[in-house]
Amino acid sequence: MTVLDDRIAMAESDNTRQLDEMFERLENMPVPEGYKVEIVEGAVYMSPQRDTHWEIIRRIVRALEDRFGMDVRVLSDVRIDFPGHENGFCPDVAKLADAAEKDGEGRWRHEDVEFVAEVVSQGTASNDYGPKKAAYARAEVPVYLVADPYQGRCHIFTHPKDGDYATETKVVFGEDLDLTGTVVGLTLTTREFPRD
Repeated sequence: MTVLDDRIAMAESDNTRQLDEMFERLENMPVPEGYKVEIVEGAVYMSPQRDTHWEIIRRIVRALEDRFGMDVRVLSDVRIDFPGHENGFCPDVAKLADAAEKDGEGRWRHEDVEFVAEVVSQGTASNDYGPKKAAYARAEVPVYLVADPYQGRCHIFTHPKDGDYATETKVVFGEDLDLTGTVVGLTLTTREFPRD
């Protein structure tokens, strides 16, 4: 290891320790029922899970199960630490590689994430299009989908390179999302995605 490698490892270790402490405190707080809590760049965000939100998540998860079977490793609202300063995200949908294994702390590793879908909430939309997109690109998540019920549109980001996505495709709700050329390998219909 080089000095730089040692410093990066120390920074990541400190980052994880701080995130662990923050999540521990959050677990002891009275978070209202039906709220999602995550940490984005060191700030705590709580957003309500509404019917519209869940309906889109459910349809994405169902499409992944139809494509890969019931044993597919798909998570929803489960903490995964991503690159950057104190990024403990709980993606709405995260598909892991078949060979994914938890780390020594019992958490899933961002290196094993193949697909992420975030459904925009009014109060946290800037995170989905900003710091989360940047963190997912730095983590080289091959496919990042933002479903936006306010715009009635999906944004699909692919080909992560140098901390950004090289390709963005926009699809209006009602059209099919062609993900056949990606690791997801499916066509996702958005006809039934509700709008806000």
